[in-house]
Amino acid sequence: MTVPEQIKKYIISQPQPKQNDMQTLHQIILEIMPACKLWFLDGKNSEGKIVSNPNIGYGLYSIKYADGKTKDFYQIGLSANTTGISVYVMGIKDKSYLAQTYSKKLGKASLSGYCIKFKTLKDINLDVLKAAIQDGFWADKK
Repeated sequence: MTVPEQIKKYIISQPQPKQNDMQTLHQIILEIMPACKLWFLDGKNSEGKIVSNPNIGYGLYSIKYADGKTKDFYQIGLSANTTGISVYVMGIKDKSYLAQTYSKKLGKASLSGYCIKFKTLKDINLDVLKAAIQDGFWADKK
């Protein structure tokens, strides 16, 4: 199965209204970065054990570890969770940036160093979320 097929299958496996919200976010991210690399991570480790929620990734950046090793990963992630949706904004070095920049304007969401969690799209300001996603794609400038 191709990555786009895996993404479609994952999105349609979600209950409503989460399915519609995830499809909307998927389209928005693709509009922001139409030619970005797509990822699908099924949430399983190398032994096949579930270690996280499945997630969709967009874009490409290199994580640099303290020991000097690097790993390719996505810039923006999208995942269903038990209470709603998580959007991962990776690569911004300042881990307080997202919360400081967007928490007051975003609506009913919780923000960490790289994760924005919310229940449904109607709970948040979509234009503010789009701006945070754009920040993730241009994180090397932050």
